[in-house]
Amino acid sequence: MALEPGHNFLARLGKTKLRPGGIEATNWLIDQAHIKADTKVLEVACNMGTTMMSVAQHYGCHVIGIDQSPAAIEKAQKNIAKAHLADQLEVFQGNAMKLPFEDESFDVVINEAMLTMLSERAKHKAITEYYRVLKHGGVLLTHDVCLMKGDSPELIRALGEAIHVHAQPLTSGNWQREFSDAGFSVEQNYGAMTLMNPAGMIHDEGFFRAVKIVFNGLKPRNRQQFFKMFRFFKGHRDQLGYIANFSRKP
Repeated sequence: MALEPGHNFLARLGKTKLRPGGIEATNWLIDQAHIKADTKVLEVACNMGTTMMSVAQHYGCHVIGIDQSPAAIEKAQKNIAKAHLADQLEVFQGNAMKLPFEDESFDVVINEAMLTMLSERAKHKAITEYYRVLKHGGVLLTHDVCLMKGDSPELIRALGEAIHVHAQPLTSGNWQREFSDAGFSVEQNYGAMTLMNPAGMIHDEGFFRAVKIVFNGLKPRNRQQFFKMFRFFKGHRDQLGYIANFSRKP
């Protein structure tokens, strides 16, 4: 059976928090932004809408979400309708490297677990777009994979094979350089990856959902990819972590 991109695979198993640092890293970023009811928020690569729904529910603000995947947009729309948040949230298909918004349209841009998947050139283009659509004083919240012990082409290649996606994570210094070069000031928080860590999964998803995810992962059709990803992340837990970058536009 052909392997799926890792984030699609985990979502199919029932995982709702598809971020390398889990809910703790997401919450750290959002807490720094001091969002209010009148804050204009954009989430790029909103996937199934988990983060934008949480932000809208907690702060009462309006959030626009975009994603390149029609399937992700459809799932997000269903989740939004089920949560009765259609008056606060809107989602549509869009490209991070050519955002369909005017300059200085948003106070906050959220982008999690996407920049890691882009080439160096595409990273720069997307970050430049985020800078463009942010108001002066606005903030960019990003959450990605971090190389904890320096650049390693072999590790990056192995990561791509494990998650079936061409990923290009960076060291903390190189992540900072990407945002600084675009004009942002940057504050960082980083640590161990929790994506497939059992304790992290329970913390993010709750005990019963975590058990369900593992149960689904052990089904015959899923077992090969589940164990491949689990063994990879466990075996490289000292080399791969998460990084949360809080970047402000002057």
